[in-house]
Amino acid sequence: MQARSAVSTTISAVLAQYLPGSRGKRGFLLVVAASLLLVLSAKTQVPFWPVPQTMQTFAVMVLPMILGRRLGMAAVALYLFEGAVGFPVFAGTPERGIGIAYMVGPTGGYLVGFLIAACLIGGLAQKGWDRNPVTAAAAMAMGLLCIYGPGLVWLTGFVGVNKAIELGLQPFLFADLAKVILAALLLPGLWKLLSITGFDAAHR
Repeated sequence: MQARSAVSTTISAVLAQYLPGSRGKRGFLLVVAASLLLVLSAKTQVPFWPVPQTMQTFAVMVLPMILGRRLGMAAVALYLFEGAVGFPVFAGTPERGIGIAYMVGPTGGYLVGFLIAACLIGGLAQKGWDRNPVTAAAAMAMGLLCIYGPGLVWLTGFVGVNKAIELGLQPFLFADLAKVILAALLLPGLWKLLSITGFDAAHR
């Protein structure tokens, strides 16, 4: 069985002290909680240039770093399932964010990219890339490519190449790169905090 990321193991070990049931049940709770964080991140807007941004790509990058590949992908898949069955989990107004029709619309490629990014980032985190700011940033930058790649290809089918870049890349790229830097700086700090508490050494 593949090893989880060290942070995921730490969180599970801590939860084991407070939550009844098997490791599988605790993993399920982590996946559900992470999917809810994805919903919250999609609905959270922050002012930025040139347009306001949600924190969704930040969450998509950070959660697989914390949970590892298996649980990270499961969290994103659950989030997508919640949207597919009609819950208003996606960015935008509820009317724009419900159901399969939204998922196969112009921004549907980015949703597929979320799952690909979770697979890549979570896998690299399990190899220790989350322990250093440079490698963490590199992993998340590659994750961004996994999001923008299918997103732009899909959007091109609706509006053409030039418009896809103008609407689907340029307004968001600078902010997403800033999120990469923020997340890369945050993760090693989290590791230091866990190390101080003793959880890192005990449950790695």
